[in-house]
Amino acid sequence: MSLPAQFNFAEHLFALNRGRAQKAAYVDDRGTLSYGQLEERARRLAAALLAAGVKREDRVLLLMLDTGDWPVSFLGSLYAGVVPVAVNTLLTADDYAYMLANSEAKGALVSGALAETLVRAQRKSGQALQALFVSQPAGELPEGAQEFEAALAAQPPLAEPAPTAPTDHAFWLYSSGSTGKPKGTVHTHGNPWWTAELYGKPVLGLTENDVCFSAAKLYFAYGLGNALTFPLSVGATVLLMAERPTPDATFKRWTGEHKPTVFFGAPTGFAGMLASPNLPAREAVSLRMCSSAGEALPGELAQRFKQHFGCEIIDGIGSTEMLHIFISNRPGDIRYGTTGRPVEGYEIELRGEDGRPVPVGEVGDLYIKGPSTAVMYWNNPEKSAETFREGWTKSGDKYSRDADGYYTYAGRSDDMLKVSGIYVSPFEVEATLMQHPAVLEAAVIGKEDADGLTKTKAFVVRKAGQQVTDEELKAFVKERLAPYKYPRFIEFVDELPKTATGKIQRFRLREREMPEKAA
Repeated sequence: MSLPAQFNFAEHLFALNRGRAQKAAYVDDRGTLSYGQLEERARRLAAALLAAGVKREDRVLLLMLDTGDWPVSFLGSLYAGVVPVAVNTLLTADDYAYMLANSEAKGALVSGALAETLVRAQRKSGQALQALFVSQPAGELPEGAQEFEAALAAQPPLAEPAPTAPTDHAFWLYSSGSTGKPKGTVHTHGNPWWTAELYGKPVLGLTENDVCFSAAKLYFAYGLGNALTFPLSVGATVLLMAERPTPDATFKRWTGEHKPTVFFGAPTGFAGMLASPNLPAREAVSLRMCSSAGEALPGELAQRFKQHFGCEIIDGIGSTEMLHIFISNRPGDIRYGTTGRPVEGYEIELRGEDGRPVPVGEVGDLYIKGPSTAVMYWNNPEKSAETFREGWTKSGDKYSRDADGYYTYAGRSDDMLKVSGIYVSPFEVEATLMQHPAVLEAAVIGKEDADGLTKTKAFVVRKAGQQVTDEELKAFVKERLAPYKYPRFIEFVDELPKTATGKIQRFRLREREMPEKAA
C-alpha cells in the first residue's frame, strides 16, 4: 500500500463518498448531515478561513462539542491546507491560553457554549486571531467573531483542495497532560489513511451498512478514528452526542431511532453501564460489536457484557502518538484479559531497562513502529527525542507477551510497583479486585509501610447498595494471585480521580498518600 505524491485527506474522503451524496454521514442532536452536505459545508468553511486571512499551514484551534459542525470544521481546515488543533472541551481557560500560544494559532472554531472560556484564554495568551467562528452562539458574539453559519453562507465552496503531500502537517492533537504540560502531537495527511487501512477496515470490518457511535469524543485520537476516519472511509453513518457519555445518555442512543451497530467505549464506561439499573435488554439494541481502549479491559467485565448483550468487546491499545490502535483483539479471536496481537503493519518490541528485547513472558517497555506515527511534539525537542527513537515510538506502557504472541498490559512505566524485589502490575491486582461482585472500580498504587518498604494499596469504589470489608477483599485477592500481590491497604472511596478520557489518575492517589510532598 502506498499514497500518491499529492494527497489531501479531506479530499480523499469526499471523493470516496460522492456516489452517496444523499446518505446520512452524521446524525447529531439537531438533525442529519448528508455526505453531500458535509462536503459542501466543509469546502465553504475552507473558503471562509482563507478569506479571513488564515493561510496554508497556519494553525486554528478547534474547540467544539460533538455536533456536525466538528467534522465540517476539521475537514474544511484540512481541505484548505490549514492545520486544525483539536482540543479537549473540558479544560480551563489557562489550558487553552497555553495551547493558543504554544500552537501560535491564527484562528479558532468554537461552540457557543465554550466561546466565553475561549475569549478569556485568548486574552490571557495575547494571541491575535485572524478568524473566530462561533457555532450555535449562546448569546452575543465576542468582538471580532463571526457566526459559523453566516461565515459559511458568505463563501462559495473552495474549488480545489490544497495540494498537500501525505507527509505534510495535517492536524494536531494535544496529549492529556496528566504529567506536566500537554504536548502538541503533530500528524500528517497520510496518518489517518493508514489507521483506516490497517485497523478500521481489516480489524473492525466496518462497512457502509454500519452505524457508528463513539463515547470517546472527536478531539481524542481514539474518537477521531471511531467517528470520522473509519466510518467516512467506508461510507458508514455516525451518531454524535454533544453531552457527556453517561450510561443513560448512551442507552438513549443505543435504543433510539438510529440504533448503532458498532459502539466505541472505554473500560470505565462499560463498567458504569453494566452497573446501571437502566441497562437495556439485549433485544432493545442492535450492537454487533464494541471496541474498548484507553486502558486495559478486565476480562471479567468483557465477559459479563457479552453474556448480557451477546456482543463481543474488542480490546486494543493505541496512543495519541500512533493516532489509533496498534495491538488488538479481533472478532472471533479474543483472549479476555489480554490486549491481543499486533495489528498488521505495526512492529512491536518489548525492551528491558538495558534497551534490549525481553524474553517471552517477561515484562518490558512497549515500543511501536508503524506508518501512522506522529512527526513530533511541537517545539518540544527534549520530549520528542525521549518518545520518538530512530523510527520507534516509546509508549510509556509496560507489557508482557506470551508464547502465542498475545500481549498483556502490566501498567504504565511509572505505575509499576516493586514489592519484595518483584515487579507487581497494579492492573493485575485491580482486575482481580473487580471480579468481586461488590466492586465497581479499583485503583492500586504503591504505599510505604512502617519499614519504608513498598506495599500495594487499593482504592475501591463499591457498587451501589453493596457492602464488603477490606479483609474480605484481601482474602479474595490472596486466593487468586501470588500472596505478595494482595493489597496490604484498602481504602473505600466514592469515586476515583480520572482524566477527561476516563483514565484513572494514579498519580493523584499517590499525591494523597504524600500530602507534604504534593504541597
